[in-house]
Amino acid sequence: MTDMPHPRNRQDPNYWDALYFDAAIPVDPTAKAYMIKDLQSWSRNYLLMPIKVVANVSMAAIMTVKRLLPWQFRSYRLMHGLAVWFLKTFTTPEACHLIVRHLAIGSNIVNFLIDNGPDPAISRSSLYPRTVEDLGANAFLEHDINLYNFVLDYHQAQQRCPHWLEEVQSRGIDYSGLRPLEIDVDVTQRGWLQVLDMESALELFKICYSLFVTSDEFQRAVLSLQFDESFALYFSQLTGDYRWNHTVTNRHPLAPNSPFDAAHNLLLHGLLSEYLHRYLELQAAAQTAAIAPPLNRQYAQDSTP
Repeated sequence: MTDMPHPRNRQDPNYWDALYFDAAIPVDPTAKAYMIKDLQSWSRNYLLMPIKVVANVSMAAIMTVKRLLPWQFRSYRLMHGLAVWFLKTFTTPEACHLIVRHLAIGSNIVNFLIDNGPDPAISRSSLYPRTVEDLGANAFLEHDINLYNFVLDYHQAQQRCPHWLEEVQSRGIDYSGLRPLEIDVDVTQRGWLQVLDMESALELFKICYSLFVTSDEFQRAVLSLQFDESFALYFSQLTGDYRWNHTVTNRHPLAPNSPFDAAHNLLLHGLLSEYLHRYLELQAAAQTAAIAPPLNRQYAQDSTP
């Protein structure tokens, strides 16, 4: 999906074409094409609602039993092993691509903020999976831990260096730490059971996650999604551009969302990460080309999704 369909029925315009070619909020074109294909899948239209019921009932039972037990069972290795098997067996390759990509995007976002933050010596994220199999090395857990450690380290560094923002703005924003994303998921090959869209897969995966980590670890993972607002504000503080913050929907970390909404909130978290990453790519490209147009104009003029 790269060219505008022509001719088209002007009396019956296609919603999905309009959604793809609408460039009001820039998104990587390949990722956007996979998202739209995922949204159109029959599993999302027919299986998502019953899957939500099963997932929430199962998760409620697990959470209740875990809180009543005097000890907490966990197995990171088993959880990640089951996740890899589940993705490769039941989840569409497009959804697998987006999930692997999300973890790498998260590392680029964290590392960009470190490069342009109060202390560039803060521990960086090295989580850059390429394949679904790479997720088996505790990738989901590491993703959450990296986020929390960054937030705590960033706060401490701000306290040590109260004038850091003026120094960063005087020298300019550094995009050199952004790594190209190398995702090796073949979307042309799929097993006959690989039919689940991303949100349906996430609904079922939250059962596995709640079962194989402690109650506190599961809560930590769920609450991490509401740091989206904080990360958006970190970016706006650096760039001076608050115009696009309305795209953040996982807000208010001090008013935690229900864990039963975690799958949908995770979907929104992934979408915001794509927005932020595309924002960085556009600014890095403008800086490299030495064009340096006004920030808002360059962001708005990315007309090729």
